[in-house]
Amino acid sequence: MQAERVIETFKTSGALLEGHFILSSGLHSAAYLQCAIALQAPSVAGEFGRAIAAQFAGAQIETVASPAIGGLIIGYEVARQLGARFIWTEREAGEMTLRRGFTLRQGERVLVVEDVITTGGSTRDTIEALRRHGGEIIAAASIIDRSGGKADVGAPRVSLATLNVPAIDPADCELCKFGQPAIKPGSRKQ
Repeated sequence: MQAERVIETFKTSGALLEGHFILSSGLHSAAYLQCAIALQAPSVAGEFGRAIAAQFAGAQIETVASPAIGGLIIGYEVARQLGARFIWTEREAGEMTLRRGFTLRQGERVLVVEDVITTGGSTRDTIEALRRHGGEIIAAASIIDRSGGKADVGAPRVSLATLNVPAIDPADCELCKFGQPAIKPGSRKQ
């Protein structure tokens, strides 16, 4: 899948927003990617899922895991395409963990899938939780990497599209200095 097609899908669906945003990391940005809007069309989720899964054909992925909540739709779709099971991690008392009875077998081959990578924090936390439970992390994947390729998640990773959209500390945010209100469109509370 061409990166341009991914970005165009986000634009035409209204999932690529411009303004002044507070990201789930607490950093500020002039652009926001609302994957839930792009993925509300099952055909889009299927197309993106097939494109990610194709990059892991033959890798013997047993399980796909995603951080809740952003990675759930795309992670499930990638697992479906690979014929693998799907599980997810959640934060409990601030720590990413497996809940809901999910377990891993020692050495189970896991692909971690996220919707958007900004700092890599949620993906990195998911990888650490899965390793604590015995998982062998083969790689990480996302629809979009908005770090320009800079985010380190502690495993090899791929993305369908890469953007270089700065995520800025609020103390250094020019939009804040000009008094423009910031909004928080994501799902996670600070």
